[in-house]
Amino acid sequence: MLKFLLICTLAVASRAEVGEEEDVLVLKKSNFEEALKAHPNILVEFYAPWCGHCKALAPEFAKAAGLLKAEGSEVRLGKVDATEETELAQEYGVRGYPTIKFFKGGEKESPKEYSAGRQADDIVAWLKKRTGPAVATLAGVTEAESLIADNEVAVIGFFKDADSEGAKAFEKAAETTDDVPFAMTADDAVFAKFEVSKDSVVLFKKFDEGRNTFDGELTKENLLAFVKANQLPLVIEFTEQTAPKIFGGEIKSHILMFLPKTAKDFQDKMDQFKKAAEGFKGRILFIFIDSDVDDNQRILEFFGLKKEECPAIRLITLEDEMTKYRPESDAITAESIISFCELFIEGKLKPHLMSQDIPEDWDKNPVRVLVGKNFEEVVFDSSKNVFVEFYAPWCGHCKQLTPIWEKLAEKYKDSADIIVAKMDSTANEIEAVKVHSFPTLKFFPAGEERKVIDYNGERTLEGFTKFLESGGKEGGAPAEDEDDLDAELLH
Repeated sequence: MLKFLLICTLAVASRAEVGEEEDVLVLKKSNFEEALKAHPNILVEFYAPWCGHCKALAPEFAKAAGLLKAEGSEVRLGKVDATEETELAQEYGVRGYPTIKFFKGGEKESPKEYSAGRQADDIVAWLKKRTGPAVATLAGVTEAESLIADNEVAVIGFFKDADSEGAKAFEKAAETTDDVPFAMTADDAVFAKFEVSKDSVVLFKKFDEGRNTFDGELTKENLLAFVKANQLPLVIEFTEQTAPKIFGGEIKSHILMFLPKTAKDFQDKMDQFKKAAEGFKGRILFIFIDSDVDDNQRILEFFGLKKEECPAIRLITLEDEMTKYRPESDAITAESIISFCELFIEGKLKPHLMSQDIPEDWDKNPVRVLVGKNFEEVVFDSSKNVFVEFYAPWCGHCKQLTPIWEKLAEKYKDSADIIVAKMDSTANEIEAVKVHSFPTLKFFPAGEERKVIDYNGERTLEGFTKFLESGGKEGGAPAEDEDDLDAELLH
């Protein structure tokens, strides 16, 4: 999934301070249950030593542990090397790294998935929300000022009567929000300090307008929509720290501006992008990606972009299937971006599918070379059985498969009805086939039905041969939208 692509590209290795690292419990199968009994509330990271994303998280995870310890909190943080403790990893459904789970009340069953940001403050705030009251009570101005100063975003309910319908709706909204602290006050001095004259809800933030006041009927649903629309900046830069907030939110339509920070007109384009964003709060997330950053190059590649082609605008939906859109104009103005977004919302845009040009020698070698422009014609030829490897040039598993795939193609190069082919899925996209991991192997049997069969057997010459000779039955399964555990995800 794109979430894995974007988050996992950021393999930024860094180290925690030794003292902080010691505050994180090292957990194994042998001491896991004992740790849960000794520390009823514990946040556990399942990691892999080689995972760049885990390395980037390590100092923030350790810092969070240190902050909690310094406050005298009983909440602890622990880590499990999932590559060594495979039984634990399997028991808790670990399929990617890092996987972070919260065990509450010493319960081993059904831990809650951690869903907030990857900075120490995010981790601490999330844990406090999970282990403390959903709504804090502010007795005076000092407490209110501290809450606002200590958090990037904070929501305060100003209610004279804590039992009012509005206050109850506020509490219900707070109970379902993990990543933003909620507090309530009835203190006249706090009302006066923040110039609030009647029952109200105010979201305080350290960016853009600084504060937003709720306007409407006080219901749980309306309050949640208000927080969702205002808790992120109008334009958010994609970084290691912001990735979880970007992808963990409910807004699944994202418009991305690829632009180098070193560009002379950077601020002008950013101002235009931000101006366009004002009218789409809560509907489309506006994201800026620095196209000069090395860790972002895989993202550019995913959108078929090169550094020299930036600045550029792209839009993507992260629903069940990812769909990309490209504006007709390369202009980056508020007007052009607003028009592009309005066409998207109205459903008037056609998806943008990448394709390389058809190579002149695409059919000259045993392994046929497919691109977006010749895929349909070759693969859905009713007289041919076509076996396709969807690969990425950088994928280690794909490189290991290459000599076997070439031998297979050599074996069937003179066949009248079997074609062995490959397609670079980082540069070519097909509406009929969604690729989520590499390599993905799919078989398109002859006939008019346009069937697609996933290959799930052994990646050996013998395994492939049996599969082809059986017409896609031995080692095959109907195509499903699932990641191959042995494949490399889009990261």
